[in-house]
Amino acid sequence: MFAVSLQENLRRFQSDFDGSVDLIVRRLRVGGLDAAFLSMEGLINKQIAAQSVLAPLVNASFPGGSPEVKFRYLQERVLSAADQKEVTEYADALSLLMSGFALLLLDGCRSVLAVGIQGFSFRSVGDPQNESIQRGSREGFVEPLQINMTMLRRRMKTTKLKFEQLKLGNESGTLVCLCYLRDRVSPALLRDVRRQLSSAKLDAVLAAGYVTPFLRRPGAAFSLFSTVGLSERPDTVCGKIEEGRIAVLVDGTPNVAIVPHLFMENFHSFDDYVYRPFYTAFTRILKLLAFFLAMFLPGFYVAASTFHPELIPEPLLLKIAQSEMNTPFSILIEAMVIHIIYEIMREAGLRAPKSLGHAVSIVGALVIGDAAVNSGLVGAPTLMVIALTAISSYLVPSLYEPVAVCRLALILIGGTIGFWGLMTAMFFITANVCSEASYGVPFSAPVSPFSLRAFLRDVVLRAGWPKLGRRVEKIQELPGSTLGR
Repeated sequence: MFAVSLQENLRRFQSDFDGSVDLIVRRLRVGGLDAAFLSMEGLINKQIAAQSVLAPLVNASFPGGSPEVKFRYLQERVLSAADQKEVTEYADALSLLMSGFALLLLDGCRSVLAVGIQGFSFRSVGDPQNESIQRGSREGFVEPLQINMTMLRRRMKTTKLKFEQLKLGNESGTLVCLCYLRDRVSPALLRDVRRQLSSAKLDAVLAAGYVTPFLRRPGAAFSLFSTVGLSERPDTVCGKIEEGRIAVLVDGTPNVAIVPHLFMENFHSFDDYVYRPFYTAFTRILKLLAFFLAMFLPGFYVAASTFHPELIPEPLLLKIAQSEMNTPFSILIEAMVIHIIYEIMREAGLRAPKSLGHAVSIVGALVIGDAAVNSGLVGAPTLMVIALTAISSYLVPSLYEPVAVCRLALILIGGTIGFWGLMTAMFFITANVCSEASYGVPFSAPVSPFSLRAFLRDVVLRAGWPKLGRRVEKIQELPGSTLGR
């Protein structure tokens, strides 16, 4: 609650900010009363502040009466700003002040007027960095929450689209927004998402990755694959919302979390719904093949070369044997070393300045690749296998992290135990995928539990839009889901 005295209220603000230079206090006289205009440097548009707030205040003629009467007069008759809020609690006023609102305090009033004149700088809307497509929109989410909400609203012009705000982070006070369609979302799903986000005890929320662990089921930390989807594309998020899912937008990050998320959706992209169905099926099969190659091919190669050479065609086996005769290391050591070197080069390419990116690629191609083979440190077949798996892993970028770790583990298992170890590891990976659930929806649906209708509709194959447009398949209607019960 605010005090009646303006001086006491100003002392409270200045004491809490402890002389911080970005707190701007402008003193002025309004209707014969002392007043103060508070704002944060860099968070407001100074031109709008001068035209919509300060100029009308200075030039207006106020009627006589108590400070409360003058407060109501300037709120209803003087200020032309569209976004105005009357605030009575000090904590709410602080939050609005640090969110780009300006505060107007009058001596003798226990209320403060917050005026929305935000004007902070932000990155312009552009192409998504991690979800490139050939057809469709070129817009991607940006950091400000309000801009991201606008991009979703512009694509879904329906009153059933609802945005619901929460505040997370004891110190950061980050705004988190739930976006869903009121007539499509499951009440049980909405209740669980609200409960899990409300239970998040964090000091600061600076990215969507801070929130995603709280959107998984308890015990999901041992899951190899994430049950929370992430997207940078407004059209992709709108498509998921239409199926009854919830999008979680975090202020300050261009990534939007989507729950529930299915494993097979990692092999889908927005282009799949623009291309013709037969080509969509071809690209999805290609991604599935690339996923298995990226994960299991190095382990299979090491296991076959070490323990089961009878499975390799004789001409190829002779080439491998001839190459390995000139190298000092075993195939297991070669594969692990090349895989680790590749991951080091990848991280260097990601973290290094853009001006050094070409140097990293030249070093990788010439020194690590060609020179290592010519000097006899590694075999050419091993290098080619690792290079093929590295390229294959980029076809499904959302699964790169678990695939990279599993690939290294499978190389070690294949080189020490052989095919029996690989088959056991494959069993555990499959069991891990099939045992996961995202808010009552099986992570592996509709493959397990299997539904022929859903499988033919939009999993590997995709039906045409005349069929897809007849009825929207809600997430709570998938086989094995407990959301609709």
